[in-house]
Amino acid sequence: MALKVVRRRIVSERLEQEYLTTYQPLPSRFAEQLDPFLLLHHTGPEELEPQGRGLPFAPHPHRGFETVTFVFAGDVRHHDSRGNTGVIGAGGVQWMTAGLGIVHSENISRELREAGGSIEYVQLWINLPARLKRTQPRYQGAAAAQIPVVALPAGHGSVKVVAGNWQGVTGPIESITGVRALVVELAAGGQLPADVEAGQTVLFYVLRGAVHVNGRDVEGHTLVEFEPGDTGIHLVATAPTTILLCTGQPYHEPLAWQGPYVMNTQTELMEAMRDYRMGKMGMLFDE
Repeated sequence: MALKVVRRRIVSERLEQEYLTTYQPLPSRFAEQLDPFLLLHHTGPEELEPQGRGLPFAPHPHRGFETVTFVFAGDVRHHDSRGNTGVIGAGGVQWMTAGLGIVHSENISRELREAGGSIEYVQLWINLPARLKRTQPRYQGAAAAQIPVVALPAGHGSVKVVAGNWQGVTGPIESITGVRALVVELAAGGQLPADVEAGQTVLFYVLRGAVHVNGRDVEGHTLVEFEPGDTGIHLVATAPTTILLCTGQPYHEPLAWQGPYVMNTQTELMEAMRDYRMGKMGMLFDE
């Protein structure tokens, strides 16, 4: 198994979203996208004050892609114009296929807002191919207890299987484009050999820790971009490390992206804006 060549290590830009600190490695000045992965926001860990304001994400529309939220601390409450609602706590995942169009909001639970506490999550935007951009919207929520965890040998760590298959274990989330999503936890000195399908794009983001990746040292808040070709990834952690590892099929299609809409043409973007104003994506009046 030939190891994939590391093209570059992209250190996250630090953003301030009102009172939240968010790290963004994608998009960046180095990569507009890693087709089909569009955006990665890593928020926290933050300590929220009791009786706080919650998250600053009031109802807003999306069309043409998927939003996936991996919760590492605290919780995230989802509510959308299709009537879906749910609170996912630490270790869980929310996977929303916007498709044709949906309005949603993201906040924290009333309990967390009142009591305060830690919050940390990663939100990943995954593009949809042209043939699926107008698919019906769908929401999937999986709590930590619903997501299988594969223990690595000799106490090296674990792999949480969110979507797709890992060593014969299938995650609870159904990806309409075949994306595989894993959360890897490595102990100091832990090793993991992995093989990805030929032709797939790899999204490899280190939340925290330090790890040796195919001959390169990578620390927290860093995205690794690999060269195409070859399929092997070999990890050796030099500290306790948390990694988001996803793979997906690239589409090689034109990208027209403005705010919450990701389409293939400017005409489609204008149609999305018009449809939202006309209420065709539904209405949402949140608390």
